[in-house]
Amino acid sequence: MSCQSGIAATLSRFKPALALALLLAASHAAEAQSSLFSTSPSTGLISPGTGGAMPAPPPLPSLAPTTAVPMPMVPAGQSALTLGARFGKDALAIGGGLTWRIYAAKAEPDGSFKLIKEDKSPAPTLVLPAATYIVHVGFGLATSVKPVTLRGATVHEEFDLPAGGLRMEGRVGDVRVPAGQISFDVYKGSQFEAGDRRPIAEHVMTGEVLVVPEGTYYIVSNYGDANSVVRSDIRVAAAKLTDITVTHRAAAITLKLVGDKGGEALANTAWSVLTPGGDVIKESIGAFPRVILAEGEYRAIARNEGKVFEREFKVVTGVDGDVEVQAH
Repeated sequence: MSCQSGIAATLSRFKPALALALLLAASHAAEAQSSLFSTSPSTGLISPGTGGAMPAPPPLPSLAPTTAVPMPMVPAGQSALTLGARFGKDALAIGGGLTWRIYAAKAEPDGSFKLIKEDKSPAPTLVLPAATYIVHVGFGLATSVKPVTLRGATVHEEFDLPAGGLRMEGRVGDVRVPAGQISFDVYKGSQFEAGDRRPIAEHVMTGEVLVVPEGTYYIVSNYGDANSVVRSDIRVAAAKLTDITVTHRAAAITLKLVGDKGGEALANTAWSVLTPGGDVIKESIGAFPRVILAEGEYRAIARNEGKVFEREFKVVTGVDGDVEVQAH
């Protein structure tokens, strides 16, 4: 087998392992509570660009200028490997947020690859013994990997990472949803494509910048933990920070079981919120449970001291309020 074909075979085994490791590191351990979602999530609007109340987006860390580093002394039998990354051919250099990893090209007996060096500089110069290595660079969820052979005093390698930043927020009407009440799951491709896919990022919070390869994604926006769910396709461009606003048609409702209208709420009450068709949307226990519901009609069922009470109610977008169920 030739040297080049051996490297290619090694790389073919190595690349999936890296991709898996990155995916596991980027994902949260908690699973989405899909059983609480309605089978027909609320529709919503999604718009790129910043809203009136949104601060001007800061530049991606990748747009910071790189700093020149003096060339180190290179002992005999070693080489200086200078590395750089850019958003694409003839595109801007990435000036921050990079993680470089240098692995031995030959696999260990257990199939793993030995990590030789790691560096987080935007354009590092690494002195290594002359040999063949596998170089991996990560920028958020965007990655690139290739074999590099060091011969001579200096070798320069440039990596293309066409990636952009994604920042999301939610609104109900003109009101921004407070941070902590809404989160976003991000999937590769369009929501209309067939297949069962896992999210590339889960529970992304308002204001967080997620760096992803340029391309089409779809966002699942979860406002609260009931049925206010909006799915939307978006496009991320390389070297740009894309702000996304997801509009939910929902409201926050506080449930109360009272003896008389306007009376004190009864403690130790078990609640179920159902659709007109009988689908359970949310269950909870307490005197004042608060639930965020998509616009529509519902039925609240309260159970207290062996008795069952219920009431129908309607949710109007942006109209938060109390729903009282009378215990008689």
